[in-house]
Amino acid sequence: MTEFFLSHEPVTRMSVFLTVLLVMAIWEVWSPRRRVEVPRLLRWSNNLALIVVDSIAVRLLFPLAAVGLALTMQAKGWGLFNVIGLPVWLEVLFSVVLLDFAIYLQHVVFHHVPVLWRLHRMHHADIEIDVTTGLRFHPLEIVLSMAFKLLLVLVLGPAAIAVLIFEVVLNASALFNHSNIRLPKPVDAVLRLIIVTPDMHRVHHSIDPKETNSNYGFNVPWWDRLLGTYIAQPKAGHDDMLIGIELFRARRELWVDRMILQPLRREKVTRPGKPE
Repeated sequence: MTEFFLSHEPVTRMSVFLTVLLVMAIWEVWSPRRRVEVPRLLRWSNNLALIVVDSIAVRLLFPLAAVGLALTMQAKGWGLFNVIGLPVWLEVLFSVVLLDFAIYLQHVVFHHVPVLWRLHRMHHADIEIDVTTGLRFHPLEIVLSMAFKLLLVLVLGPAAIAVLIFEVVLNASALFNHSNIRLPKPVDAVLRLIIVTPDMHRVHHSIDPKETNSNYGFNVPWWDRLLGTYIAQPKAGHDDMLIGIELFRARRELWVDRMILQPLRREKVTRPGKPE
């Protein structure tokens, strides 16, 4: 079974991605958490267009994907896990957990290093949050994230199936926790103990700097809870909280050409809560 998924990696990733995207999009229309005030066609078409730009950038600069690199590392016996020789199930578990923690730390760094925040703030500049916001990342941020991921694979030498599981789960989680879906409060309260729910992650997209600098996790909520970056609910409530960045609230800023150029634009703060 492992060999099947690895040999069909692109199909596996695309199948999960399209399925989760479709399910979340339908769920948002059927039971939205917040009012939709900007036409979906405007936001969705431009947010989805970024996938094409991001994919081209990654493929041009990194022809060897993370799973392919992991297979190479396994074949040569390089990297931490290839040296210590854990049982496969334990190696997969540790690899996924360590990769997730590394992505959490990367997210924190992108918020607190000014030059990186100028790239990452494009993700936060969306004035509404839904499933397509989970795809809205600047191409340069995607390239840097891929470089970091490849570095992790080089150091850790994780099993290729662990890298595939991590990437599939990360993509699915990003679509899920950015979704504008309504979950019953008791269900959300239980789910957010083990995964990042939409209500939990939505706080991270608040225009309030304190709330923007919270809830960094994509897959699991444990890092935020353990490291003191967890905020349960937005101060203004989910219905009334403002989402986005003050400088980029005009609808023209939702177009893909403006999004690409946003890192060049100056604002009063270079990162949430810090003077420029």
